[in-house]
Amino acid sequence: MAEIINMPRLSDTMEEGTVAKWLKQVGDKIEEGDILAEIETDKATMEFESFHEGTLLHIGIAEGDGAPVDSLLAIIGEDGEDISSLLTGGSAGNDSTPESKTEEVPEEETEAVVEIQQAEAVEEPKTVAPATEIPEGVEIITMPRLSDTMEEGTVASWLKQEGDLVEEGDILAEIETDKATMEFESFYSGTLLHIGIQEGQTAPVDEVLAVIGPAGTDVEAVLASGAKADEVDKPEKPVEETVDTPVAEVNTIKEAASSNGRIFASPLAKKMAADRGISLVEVKGTGEQGRIVKRDIENYSPAAKKEAPAAAPAAPAVSSIPDPGIAASAIQPIALPVGEEGSEEVKNSQMRKVIAKRLAESKFTAPHYYLTIEVDMTQAKASRVKINDLPDTKVSFNDLVLKACALALRKHPQVNTSWNGDTTKYNHHIHLGVAVAVDDGLVVPVVKFADQMSLMQINNTVKDLAGRARTKKIKPDEMDGSTFTVSNLGMFGILEFTSIINQPNSAILSVGAIVEKPVVKDGAIVVGNTMKLTLACDHRTVDGATGAQFLQTLRAFIENPVTMLA
Repeated sequence: MAEIINMPRLSDTMEEGTVAKWLKQVGDKIEEGDILAEIETDKATMEFESFHEGTLLHIGIAEGDGAPVDSLLAIIGEDGEDISSLLTGGSAGNDSTPESKTEEVPEEETEAVVEIQQAEAVEEPKTVAPATEIPEGVEIITMPRLSDTMEEGTVASWLKQEGDLVEEGDILAEIETDKATMEFESFYSGTLLHIGIQEGQTAPVDEVLAVIGPAGTDVEAVLASGAKADEVDKPEKPVEETVDTPVAEVNTIKEAASSNGRIFASPLAKKMAADRGISLVEVKGTGEQGRIVKRDIENYSPAAKKEAPAAAPAAPAVSSIPDPGIAASAIQPIALPVGEEGSEEVKNSQMRKVIAKRLAESKFTAPHYYLTIEVDMTQAKASRVKINDLPDTKVSFNDLVLKACALALRKHPQVNTSWNGDTTKYNHHIHLGVAVAVDDGLVVPVVKFADQMSLMQINNTVKDLAGRARTKKIKPDEMDGSTFTVSNLGMFGILEFTSIINQPNSAILSVGAIVEKPVVKDGAIVVGNTMKLTLACDHRTVDGATGAQFLQTLRAFIENPVTMLA
């Protein structure tokens, strides 16, 4: 019996996931434990294993598409098994409505519906043959849901045409959503048999976008077997907008579109251009329809910019009454800056949306207050040098701060708490969250039981977690369960800053840079090294005096690192 596999909840904060890559295709044999796909959550990209055996009969979410938790991800069953009832019942489906449901509609209601459809139709509806099984190797591709708020999409451009051979991974089209224009890749190989939505047309999510399969396939029969075959050929735009346009005019329109902000380039080409500081406007594309690809960036050589002759003003622009003491001939026209305004909208990643949601909730629900203290780092610098002189030993100042925080939390358990409305949760374990910047935003790996670790253990754990976080190989459970968080921007030269509390923690520590400056010691001005620490506290659980006492203990540990080794 066929098994429906839904989008799994791979983390406690996950609301939707994106299929980064399918490792199995329709028709493949699946064994229990096989990796089906790589799924990107709000925290990491994870491999998703199959708990069932059989044949992969259906893929419900294409590569690159996102879907809410519990959406239809795939169906596994016996080879040749009829899954039409599962598709119509479990998703927005690619199968037609069962005939039994049609037979239940009273005859008079059916006639009324037909009259309404005829009145609304632009042209006479086509007669649709009874639903048949989709031939093997043929895939109906529907308008994907490329964002959580997307209800319809517009085909900005087709990069493949009917009759073209398509390989898995080829870019079929560029689709404009409510947030951005995105490249849509094919996860099937074959011939592009049918284009259901033309360039410039808009269609709802799940509308038939294209059909891919073996050359010579009867497309009409395939469309007739689809759930929306009777809607495929209905134009989304008024009839007058679909009038044939001369080729020369089409080319002119496309060139104008490219020059007005739409630059067609592959994701790799965009990244290479950004890394090399190359403006895509100056690069000529040699790919399909002038698309900029990798080789165009590699072969790009900046051409000498021609200086445009300045236009002579018709008359001197004088905005105020000249000083009587200045000769009129000495007044020179003022050259005003001339430029072109521009902007770009980039689709927010799932991680960025979750970061925004959680930080906004924290900032607007927890009453934040901030305490700042300055720490003398003279002894800490000297101790670090001695520690790192030991064989196979390497610690950073951040490691010293983490160790000091763990020990200070042990002495001040009120800071190691969580607000739960009617109760306050006192955590008897100490799990330190360490903020790590990644390409898509910010993640917080957790060093668990940090108070029981040595400096070297903390160093190795942070390096491992941060490294895997930047390569999206970290596991969700390695970013859950923090009781206190540390954010360090000192390596960027930031002297002092405040952070938003990482809920459900009660506090977060912001660590600034070590600064060499004059300080007063024993009544004399000497050269010293100081570092500022700012503690953000949730006033519902941590009072001002409690936060201040915690900082005093923290400073004592950092200024005398030997006390942390006892």
